[in-house]
Amino acid sequence: MRFCLSSSLKLSLVSLVLWFLFVSCDALASKEVEALRRFKEAMYKDPLLVMSDWNVPDSDPCDWNGIKCSPSKDHIIKINISDTSMRGFLVPQLGQISNMQELILRGNILMGTIPKEIGKLKKLKILDLGNNHLTGPVPAEIASLSKIVIINLQSNGLTGKLPPEIGNLKHLKELLIDRNRLQGSIPVATATKKNVSNPSADNTGLCKSPHLKVSDFSYNFFDGTIPSCLDYLPKTSFQGNCMQTKDVKQRSSSECAAIVAKKKKRPMWLLDFEIVTGSSVGLLFVVVIFSACSLCNIKRSLIVPWKKPASAKEQFTVYVDSEMLKDVSRFTRQELEMACEDFSNIIDSCADSQIYKGTIKGGTEIAVISLCVKEEDWTGYLELYFQREAADLARLNHENAGKLLGYCKENKPFTRMLVFEYASNGTLYEHLHYGEGSLVSWAKRMKIVVGIARGLKYLHTELDPPLTVSELNSNAVYLTEDFTPKLVDFECWKTILVRSEKNLRDISSEGAICVLPNAMEHRGLNLQGNIYSFGILLLEIVSGRPYCQERGCLVEWAKEYLGATDVMAGLVDPELKHFNQKELEAVCEVASQCLNFDQDDEDKNKKTCLVQELYETLESRISLSISAELRSSSLAWAELALASPSNEDGDEEERSKYPNKHCNSFK
Repeated sequence: MRFCLSSSLKLSLVSLVLWFLFVSCDALASKEVEALRRFKEAMYKDPLLVMSDWNVPDSDPCDWNGIKCSPSKDHIIKINISDTSMRGFLVPQLGQISNMQELILRGNILMGTIPKEIGKLKKLKILDLGNNHLTGPVPAEIASLSKIVIINLQSNGLTGKLPPEIGNLKHLKELLIDRNRLQGSIPVATATKKNVSNPSADNTGLCKSPHLKVSDFSYNFFDGTIPSCLDYLPKTSFQGNCMQTKDVKQRSSSECAAIVAKKKKRPMWLLDFEIVTGSSVGLLFVVVIFSACSLCNIKRSLIVPWKKPASAKEQFTVYVDSEMLKDVSRFTRQELEMACEDFSNIIDSCADSQIYKGTIKGGTEIAVISLCVKEEDWTGYLELYFQREAADLARLNHENAGKLLGYCKENKPFTRMLVFEYASNGTLYEHLHYGEGSLVSWAKRMKIVVGIARGLKYLHTELDPPLTVSELNSNAVYLTEDFTPKLVDFECWKTILVRSEKNLRDISSEGAICVLPNAMEHRGLNLQGNIYSFGILLLEIVSGRPYCQERGCLVEWAKEYLGATDVMAGLVDPELKHFNQKELEAVCEVASQCLNFDQDDEDKNKKTCLVQELYETLESRISLSISAELRSSSLAWAELALASPSNEDGDEEERSKYPNKHCNSFK
């Protein structure tokens, strides 16, 4: 009896252990599948539909595109989705796939930062995130990847210093970090004072990596000298930096100095004073020059026929104005090629154009839009509209409008490009939906709201002729380091192509036709579309929701909250801990006017007056005082307190009266 009882007890214990192991494995697999789903949600563009089977009910995740599981199918061991132009962000949940051995996501448009949770992948052997748009630092947690063999982070926008802990990776054979914006010296083996007697106990740096055979540090901003322990690498692995060497070409001293200067922040009040003073002097100078020129006999434009390549035959002649772009800076292809690192730093692309990011002399960051058209398909209409578009955008001179720096026009190789000043803090879309808490301040969001309104007022009412943004959405709003919004029309190429195609359809094929510049159709205005899109933008900024989700369209969801002040708080993003009720009411009032505006109303004066009215409503009812702008930053408050104590407690007290209590149940 005793023997049987012991056997039964043993059998029960074994069953319990097996059941526990089964449940544990199943739970772990569920976490891995959930991590994949979170990753898919973070991909907001999938042009090749690579993830189209990731939502199929009851499908086996091991059969999804790009996924490989272990032989027993209980763990995910590989994700390989490369060169698919997917656009989105890396999610921290990837760190839950603890058995993953290979993470290959190169050649996409991944943005945001590399999550530190990547360091939890203790079995990872290959990390390939090259040729994306990742920003921020290389996380020090990457040194926890004890089995890593290959790290590829090349052609991104990574900043900061390379963590010296990376030298602790004993199995590392390849390290590719070229074409980023990394600074500081290349970390080599160093020892702390505590362990001078035993340097290997606490030292870090790449000199500790015994198996490192392939490495590329080129086209960053590394300084210092080339480490002697890495002299076995080709010299080209260190080119394009700020290093003290004559063995290989480095960046110009002005580029290196500009990066260093960016670290030295100046007081905001001093910067504002310099801007106001400089603007006043500059305006006086412009008035004097303009007055002098008006008294002179200005040389008239020379209108000449555009020369079509000999291989092409057109039944009409298009004349271009040789003086149209005389006041717009012209870049050479070679200049832009060097600035954009051989055009390898692609930040966006579509069928008609590609956008590159680069840095020109002086340290100014640029965005270069290149039209994807073959020379034999380039018509006289396209040439004229290209000139028109460049001249049109060159007129823009406003804090909240993207600045055109110049253009590039060459025939060998055939090149047509527009060069914009780049706002280095990314798009509003990125910060709202994947910004890791960068817009948790109501004051920052209101600053962006008023800035966009100012930009639209400038484009619609102050420019003559006015100008509209081709596709106004949160991806067309770029932010500077202090979160000043800039409206950038990177879709302008579409207007060039559409106008050209329209004119070509209207041309008769009988005989030769002469087309003069003034006879061409002007850039189309879509004031109604911009007004409606501004209303959607306001809802997106306040709610933190993208334009459309699976639960329904943002506009439809917001309707029940817009009209009544007692439920209006339901619109507010739950990430916002405090908000101002009066400012919220102003934003909702303007959003309602935009969304309910008669789209069929053709009265241009009415549209212009509406834009002016909307701007004045926001400007008068939203506070952009110093305290409101700096409220979200403790460092800024400290600077403000040291500079000049002010009585701003009342404003803060008013905002704190409206904690965001109601939002969690609505989102």
